[in-house]
Amino acid sequence: MTEAAPLTNTPHPAGHASSKEPAPSKEPAPSGEHVPSGEHAPSEERTPAHHAAPHGTGDAPGAPPTRPGSLLTGLVRTARPKQWVKNTLVAAAPAAAGRLFSWPTLTELALVFTLFTACAAAVYLINDARDADADRVHPTKRHRPVAAGQVPVPIAYAVGGVLAVLAPAAAAWLTSPPVAALLTAYLGMQLAYCVSLKHVLVVDLVVVTTGFLMRAVVGGLALGIPLSRWFLITTGFGALFMVSAKRYSEAVQMAGAEGATRALLTEYTTGYLRFVWQLAAGVAVLGYCLWALEEGGLPHTSVLPWRQLSMIAFILAVLRYAVFADRGTAGEPEEVVLGDRALTLIGAAWLTMYGLAVANW
Repeated sequence: MTEAAPLTNTPHPAGHASSKEPAPSKEPAPSGEHVPSGEHAPSEERTPAHHAAPHGTGDAPGAPPTRPGSLLTGLVRTARPKQWVKNTLVAAAPAAAGRLFSWPTLTELALVFTLFTACAAAVYLINDARDADADRVHPTKRHRPVAAGQVPVPIAYAVGGVLAVLAPAAAAWLTSPPVAALLTAYLGMQLAYCVSLKHVLVVDLVVVTTGFLMRAVVGGLALGIPLSRWFLITTGFGALFMVSAKRYSEAVQMAGAEGATRALLTEYTTGYLRFVWQLAAGVAVLGYCLWALEEGGLPHTSVLPWRQLSMIAFILAVLRYAVFADRGTAGEPEEVVLGDRALTLIGAAWLTMYGLAVANW
């Protein structure tokens, strides 16, 4: 791609002067010696370093990792808007209990969702600030705003620290003490993960999985809903399934470039990670089936046993997601969930059936 630019600089205008020095007129452009005078001159080898320099505001030619943008845009991107879909898990317990559709419930859940999103954003900002140097040599993470220089490292630390203090404080003021305690525990665990736990085998999987489980639990805590053991088992092992499938995909895709990815992946074997996501998928399916079959003392007045029928859609969803896990393309769970039409339709069918069960239709 960069080869085309030099060729356009040496067409036929040099044809007249070819008697003097035809060869040198072709050499300088590719060699990089005349880079300062041309706008498209940076070569592939120099682009990352050139872009990482703070002065790269106006000269974003061809190959830089990302184009510089506003600081606010960079901060929002660092907060991972695509990942916010995970925080909808705060509605899982109220939805399962049939207490989702009331104005006080929705208001409380919106507040909890916002606070959890702020906590997660704080962790992302601090994590990206710590990992900026390593991310710059990663083929995809070098596009992150902090690694690319769009968000300075001190600002990422400062904004992350402010959010980490304000979110639990707001939770203590606006919600219940258990919610504030859980958010504080989440932040402590995730920051410990950023500093050291992500380098410990198996513990890294447990910490990330626990983060998902906390999202599912906090909605129940906020509304005082007792949580079924089968709900917790299904949520926990479902999260482990997705986390270990993500790690497996990363290990498969980065197998030939160990130096450019997280170091811990070199200590896991793909066989072990495959075993973990397969085991987790099996336990999640079993837990959901037992949860769906549990009557809970409630009478049956619906036309069909929707809760039991929802097991079909749940199992199909797990099998469909396992296709991407097996291929090693489940490195971004939110993109798999939101980007695969079949999985989206299966999820919609599951939501419909479970909704009918809760409504007792």
